[in-house]
Amino acid sequence: MSELPVFTYQARLALNQEQEAALAAFADLHGRIERSLFAAMQARPEHNLKSGRERKELRNELKRTFCRRFKITTRQYNAIRSEVDGKIDAIKERRPDLIKEAGARLTKLKKTIAKLEKKAPGTNKLHQKKRRYATQVARLFDLKSDQKVRRIRICFGSKKLFRAQFSLEENGYPEGKDGLAAWREDWREARSRQFFVLGSKDEMAGNQTCSASLVDDGSFTLRLRLPDAHIRSKQDKYIALTCVRFAHGQEAIRGALSTSRIISSVTKKGEPSRKYDGTSISYRFLRDEKGWRVFVSVEAQPVETRTSRLSGAIGVDINGDHLAVAETDRFGNLIDTWRLDCVTYGKSEEQAKALIGDAAKAIAEKAIAAGKLVVIELLDFAKKKAELASVDPARARQLSSFAFSKTIGAIKSACFRAGVEVIEVNPAYTSVIGSVNYARRHGISVHQGAALAIARRGLGYSERPPRREASVPVRNGAHVTFALPVRTRAKHVWSYWASVKKKLTAAHAAHIRRGKPPPRSLSGSRAPPGCCR
Repeated sequence: MSELPVFTYQARLALNQEQEAALAAFADLHGRIERSLFAAMQARPEHNLKSGRERKELRNELKRTFCRRFKITTRQYNAIRSEVDGKIDAIKERRPDLIKEAGARLTKLKKTIAKLEKKAPGTNKLHQKKRRYATQVARLFDLKSDQKVRRIRICFGSKKLFRAQFSLEENGYPEGKDGLAAWREDWREARSRQFFVLGSKDEMAGNQTCSASLVDDGSFTLRLRLPDAHIRSKQDKYIALTCVRFAHGQEAIRGALSTSRIISSVTKKGEPSRKYDGTSISYRFLRDEKGWRVFVSVEAQPVETRTSRLSGAIGVDINGDHLAVAETDRFGNLIDTWRLDCVTYGKSEEQAKALIGDAAKAIAEKAIAAGKLVVIELLDFAKKKAELASVDPARARQLSSFAFSKTIGAIKSACFRAGVEVIEVNPAYTSVIGSVNYARRHGISVHQGAALAIARRGLGYSERPPRREASVPVRNGAHVTFALPVRTRAKHVWSYWASVKKKLTAAHAAHIRRGKPPPRSLSGSRAPPGCCR
């Protein structure tokens, strides 16, 4: 499988009534087939079959049945099958983390309930904690039961919208038959608002069902093959969507189309053979409040790497409201540090995406100018989500709104386009190392110290802890000092840093108890005491 990233670009479509009706009918049919296929796959799950041959026969049987029943082509069926498989795989991959998170919440709730039973018995807070505990127990039981029998649950249209029918007024619908009719219309629209067209590199223009062609004025024309169920005559087999222009990605799409070529060969029997070869291009058509959009996914073309670890590294520490960046030379010595603000709390999805994209682009540009690779954290998002329960509500909302995975994806994409090498490292104790080893010594923040530790780890350098005591700056300009634990040489160095983390957390807590809380940040939230990895 190719390791090249896939970039997606979008454009707004200008359609007439006939074209809108054709896309709406396509999306409605696509949704019905998707739900029916999922039900059929759950009724006869492949994991119950022992041999690969039986599983292959079942797949082929489903393909023949659905193509004949719904009057679609095999390529259209393959697109729907790939979508269903993708959703099922996502649930399978995510469920172990959900079980782990639910278990962590139960453990924390047990401790909280035990404390409240001693300090505040009979209070409403204790009652609500017990209710939440019972809810989490039931949730964990359901997750483990589904995991055991490999059951997959999908609500097409979203659970939130489905449950809205039981509380119409609370969800913005009028009561009575009118509200139910309005909800039903939204429900149908949510389940038939998009369809996917799967591409393949061995098809003309990278896609047999939807082919793009370049027009002299620089726009594209999309030739969409309709399902057989919607074809009344030969003239209705295709619809042409003209004047399609992409604000971004025009060159990438044009380049992908230019790779399409015909390869002529001769078979073993001496018969002439022709096949296509090029770049796969997939399309997704989506209807929103303004009309229809098309999303084009193209595999990126290889880019020459323009950076080297012999020049040094740029480390990035990802935080809830900013990116801390540190630049080093090839020996791991600090050259420069800076901060890129990324406050996404209260921003729309598009605004947050723009902020993150600008920050990622700035990092890539700096890396190219310096000729240095970029080192980022290999984050455990399940662990980060579980940590939200241990911080104050304002900070939790800020961290929850910050898209860590999107930030990492944006940095990788920007660096790939620029030809910058990206290394991911284990971020274990980098914040502790940055606080203890680098923050006060270099006069930088603890986050910039963590970025320096990340950059050094990417270059392969280890960290030597101080001998006796550590002095760590805090956010109000003061600092905390504490004695370091004794290091046991027989143990791994991370066991030592784990002990340092405990002492640092205790020092922060003592500092706050003395009546010196850190000031609120510009985003209006306090940093949690001992916030370190």
